[in-house]
Amino acid sequence: MSDFQVCDRDLTEIMLSDYLQADAIAVDTETMGLLPWRDRLCLVQLCDGKGKVTAIRIAKGQQEAPNLKQLMEASEIIKVFHFARFDVATLQYHLDIKVDPIFCTKIASKLARTYTGKHGLKDLVMELEKVELDKSAQSSDWGNAVNSTEEQLSYAANDVRYLLSAKEKLIEMLKREERWELAQQCFECLPVFVSLDLLHYQDVFEH
Repeated sequence: MSDFQVCDRDLTEIMLSDYLQADAIAVDTETMGLLPWRDRLCLVQLCDGKGKVTAIRIAKGQQEAPNLKQLMEASEIIKVFHFARFDVATLQYHLDIKVDPIFCTKIASKLARTYTGKHGLKDLVMELEKVELDKSAQSSDWGNAVNSTEEQLSYAANDVRYLLSAKEKLIEMLKREERWELAQQCFECLPVFVSLDLLHYQDVFEH
């Protein structure tokens, strides 16, 4: 994977400088599980519009990544996730990063692709990008990131490689169906849901 690079603990200054030139960056995380307060963050993947993918290995107990934080909080760069609610909570809990602004392809898919109930990344990329993702490494041990297998690294790279293109296609669909403004309002609400999740609140909006 010539366009794939791996670094430890944080982006280098050169990597940061390169990514700060982007208008949008695709982001994903790999963790040991789905509960940020229990399961540690192991890997953060990034991809810019040129297709340059970087995986940052996060050490056990690491509590900060200043260059990554600067990038994720840069107000002029849109950060694109698939199911942003989880990744944004994970980055906030483990590295004190408050991501902004945010675009979530899963929310966009649910608002635009109402003709299907399949909104997972694999189904979305298959329809919009005509690429079949190999998800066999999805449930694997990311805690030993320093010895990540080629299969794991390929999986990690592909989780961000197609998000920016999918984002543009989803925006077209949302505008066509007159739901783009609603989608933007949903994205702006995500930090509130993240805060509620991290405080273990459930069903706050129920009767």
